[in-house]
Parts: sequence; C-alpha cells; structure tokens
Amino acid sequence: MRTIDMHAHISPAPFLEAMAQGRDWHGITTDAWPSHRSNPRTMWSPQQRLADMDSLGVDVHVLSTGAAFYYYEKDPAIVARLARDCNDYVAQLTRDHPSRFAGFATLPMQDVRAAVAELERSVGRLGLKGAMIGDHVNGRTFDDPQFLPLWQAAEQLGAVIFIHQGGSTVVTPRSNRYHLPNTIGNLADRTVTFASFVYGGVMDRCPDLKVCLAHGGGYTCFGIGRMDRGWQVRPEARVNLSRPPSAYLSRFYYDCLTHSEPALRMLIDLAGIDRVVFGTDWPFDMATDWPVSWVLGLESLTQGEKEAILWKNLERLLGV
Repeated sequence: MRTIDMHAHISPAPFLEAMAQGRDWHGITTDAWPSHRSNPRTMWSPQQRLADMDSLGVDVHVLSTGAAFYYYEKDPAIVARLARDCNDYVAQLTRDHPSRFAGFATLPMQDVRAAVAELERSVGRLGLKGAMIGDHVNGRTFDDPQFLPLWQAAEQLGAVIFIHQGGSTVVTPRSNRYHLPNTIGNLADRTVTFASFVYGGVMDRCPDLKVCLAHGGGYTCFGIGRMDRGWQVRPEARVNLSRPPSAYLSRFYYDCLTHSEPALRMLIDLAGIDRVVFGTDWPFDMATDWPVSWVLGLESLTQGEKEAILWKNLERLLGV
C-alpha cells in the first residue's frame, strides 16, 4: 500500500541560504527568519525530509511552497519572480527524487495574467501538478470575475488548485488570542471559499475545474444544510445557482486533516469517498502526529476507504 501526502509544505533553499547569510531575497528580509528558526523542520534538507517521511510511513510528498511566501500584497513583478524561483526549486526536487516528490506551484495572484502565465509554465514545462493558493487575494474572493481566466486555464491544463489559507483569517479582526485565527479561522475561511466558488457560478462555468480544500473543507459539510436553506428562501442566493449548494459538495476534493474521526466520517458520507485525499500539513504543529497510523486506526472507515484516502484517490487525481 502506498501513501501520498498532498499537504506538505517546503521552504525554498535559495531563501534559506539568503537568510543564513543575512541577505534579502526578493525583498524578503531577515525579519522572516525567526518564524523559520522556531520550526527547524522548515529548514530541513531533502534528505532529512525523506528520512522523516520514512519514519511516518509516507511514500510521496506533493510539495507546496509554504503559504508565508504568497506575498499577495507586494509588488506583483517582484512576487512573479519569487514564484518563479520557488517553482523552479520545487520542480528540481521532483526531478531529483521522482518517486518521492511531486509538486504544486505558487502563483502571483495579485496579477491574474501573471498567475496564468506561471501556472502554464509550471504545469506545462516544469511538470508540477497544479498550484496552492490562498482563500482570497487582498480581500477579493474567487467569485470575482477577474479570476475567471485563471480557473479556465487550470481547467484546460488539468491542474489541481489546492486552497490553503495564508496570513490573517476572518477571525483575526475579532480575536487574535488563543490561536483562534488558526484553529477556527482557517476553517471559516475555507467555508467562505467553497461558497464563493459555488454561489459565484465558477463551478458551473468551469465544470472540469479541480479544486481541493485543505483542512477537510473547513465547516463546509457541517454548515451545508444552512446554505441549502438560504438558497431555498432567498433570491440573492439563487442568482447564479439552479441547484442547491449541497449538490456541489462532490465537485470538490478535500484533504482528511479534520483532527476528528466523526468529522472525517461526515465528510466522506456527504462528499463521497472518491473526493477525500491524504494531507498532513507537514511540517507544522497543527499536523496530525502520526497521520498514516491515525487513518489506519479509524474504526468507522473500511479498509477500502482507508486505501482510497491514503493513495488511490491521489494516484488518480495527480497521476503520481
């Protein structure tokens, strides 16, 4: 049995080298260094990563440059160059270790034309499997028509768009205490993203678009009944939709990082087992400690469901 982890982050080695030498990197200064030093695994070599994967029973990491490198608020030309270097680095690792690594691109989302160009280069020339992006771009959600060319390009390329928050979440303005912007905010942001794609009509305009929502899709499954009710009784909720939001649950993919067996069971039952994939959030503290063992030990899942999550769905989705 294989195991493929599609939610595994990496810091680009050129950035780490620049920080160690006290130099800036695409405008990133050594101010960014403490956050990496507090988590040594963000600075590990590929060999150290591979040894850790072996200890966890993980065969393949689908590498994504950490969300700290989105920089959607910075100069788009600078961030386009940064993204290019990040993606070249990830692609090189996939060439060096083709049986252990696949990769997602990072994109300069504040410039949609540049984002499309980098996605086309990353998938078409570098062989990456898609891109990891945030839940919004400086407050603009993905139902905004300006993003449509990107979804159309991803659809044409067969690229997977992996949605993972970066920076502040919707919870942050109300409370920055108790780690709530992460433990609650990440899930709330993902639910807004699901709603934006669905209510905005993106999933109807791009029927073959592949979107994966990190952290189990947040509160989407738990709240889908209320979304359906709103669609039933409010005309503004039906502007772009002829079907209820719940009809779109099976249009998305979701990683299994719910930290809860009942939540994962709900996700499987509502979205379908073929839509749930293995993801761990390596190397951060909110990852599941022994993720393969956790999945294998879940009593409410059949062996077939466990195998679908751990490798079969991602083998089919990503071709790895």
